[in-house]
Amino acid sequence: LNRLLAAFAPSGQTRLSARRRPARHGAVDPRRTVRELLRRGGEPALLRRHARVRRPRRVVLLVDVSGSMAPYADALLRFAHAAARRTPTEVFTIGTRLTRVTRELAHRDPDLAMAALAGAVPDWRGGTRLGELLREFLNRWGQRGMARGAVVVLLSDGWERGDPELLGTQMRRLHALAHRVVWANPRKARPGYAPLAGGMAAALPSVDAFVEGHSLAALERLAAVVRGAAAVDPAGAAVRRGAERA
Repeated sequence: LNRLLAAFAPSGQTRLSARRRPARHGAVDPRRTVRELLRRGGEPALLRRHARVRRPRRVVLLVDVSGSMAPYADALLRFAHAAARRTPTEVFTIGTRLTRVTRELAHRDPDLAMAALAGAVPDWRGGTRLGELLREFLNRWGQRGMARGAVVVLLSDGWERGDPELLGTQMRRLHALAHRVVWANPRKARPGYAPLAGGMAAALPSVDAFVEGHSLAALERLAAVVRGAAAVDPAGAAVRRGAERA
């Protein structure tokens, strides 16, 4: 699995930026057209056109490293490392503390990245304070622009020791800022699973796509959702919530 993830590089969605570049088709570029006319001394010239540039949409990954996520955390962080190799990606770990680990995951070698990350995260296999940490993320980074227009992915089983109402409130804030909110829950693959736990139940109304995260195949499907595909459950029912926002 580690070898496969080392070669796995999911790409994110793109967005239209305000910048434009010369193009064969698109709106008329008045400045370039006038300059061309002046260069020709007023003689007729082809209309110059330009089009808006497409740029990668930022991806933000919030990876749960609490005790209940111990069987999955290493593989999910390797998934985060693979994602950061191809598209603008910010990575945070969440448990009892919020830790930004984007710099540690900048190493090209995944094993070096995991070693650097192990020394930077102080709350491995601890408790979970999803609502409080999501509020900290939004207040410190998200509201200032990191989450605005981004695809935000939470990789967690949804177990919450704090107040589920706080998590629900912060998820609504996040949903209003982000382009899309995705939740990957490894326990969703278990037979008979239902999102009835307090944290998961409170968060789900603000989630655009609710997917699994327990295997390499599930992570490949998650990568497709990050690229913009709709999430579909094994029975074929769409679980994507809400319309995509530009």
